Amino acid sequence: MKTSFERYAVVPPDAVHKVEDLLNTLKLTKSAPDTFVGSSHDYVGPRIFGGQVLAQAMMAAAHTLEDDKPCHSLHGYFLRGGDIRLPVTYQVRRLRDGRSLSAREVIAVQYVDGLDKDSQKVSKEQVIFSMIASFSPMEGGLDFQETMPDYPPPESLKTEQELKANHLERIPEALRARFLRERHVEIRPANPQDPISPAPTKPRQANWIRIAELDEQPVAVHQALLAFVSDFYLAGTALMGHGLSFMTKGLQIASIDHSMHFHRPFDIRDYLLYEMWSDTTSHAKGLNHGQFWQAGKLVATTQQECLMRLHQDPSIMTSSN
Repeated sequence: MKTSFERYAVVPPDAVHKVEDLLNTLKLTKSAPDTFVGSSHDYVGPRIFGGQVLAQAMMAAAHTLEDDKPCHSLHGYFLRGGDIRLPVTYQVRRLRDGRSLSAREVIAVQYVDGLDKDSQKVSKEQVIFSMIASFSPMEGGLDFQETMPDYPPPESLKTEQELKANHLERIPEALRARFLRERHVEIRPANPQDPISPAPTKPRQANWIRIAELDEQPVAVHQALLAFVSDFYLAGTALMGHGLSFMTKGLQIASIDHSMHFHRPFDIRDYLLYEMWSDTTSHAKGLNHGQFWQAGKLVATTQQECLMRLHQDPSIMTSSN
């Protein structure tokens, strides 16, 4: 792990701006009691990135806590694709506040212009996401985990952006600008795949991730950003056994649900290993699992089911990330 001095020794201006974008994404405006509004950002295209909704929903729930408790689990459903042109309103319901556990339900909605039965313009509420999250303070007790998986260290691997350059000539010119867009998170794939025509392989992959330029932030921000990161690459794991990628013509893929459990403290400014695998695809759905490790400790786990359809019409191609 890098020391704080090494982490901040050289900070590229673009990296600072990207971190500011992330923190602005997490800033919510209170519009009513237990109701918060978040702005939408173009992270993956015209449809709102699922990680953005996860992160903002977590922040909305955290804003209603009387005590500063970290999240220990969340279970969410993506119900509709969100529109990045519109803000998202998060309605929080306080389900329980006990001495240790607090539970919150969060409903994310967008208000879309439409017509009523008399053809008059109205603003219609569309629910795009729902989540229940539970919060509890870290406390001592029984402690067990498996051994951290062995992968090459991050310093020995190329960044995702460096790997993209190897495939630039194969990307259609109309897609190159978006393909080359840098993530707001540093990602170093441990076993990079061909993004255009991958060969079928065992559905298991891993990335080293971090947000090195982030300044000191509360636990809620670190957890929300980890939820944001967890939606990168996870759904694509189920494609690996079929030799498909997000650029496969006719592929329709989108996240359906997403859960996370936070086990131990972590610092998203230092490298975390994100290992992902899929154990089944069936009936147009794929199930994906993930684990986050840092300094030998299992800090969080995640699971996601995604919709997967391969259409004969190659003009149909939508994805969640």
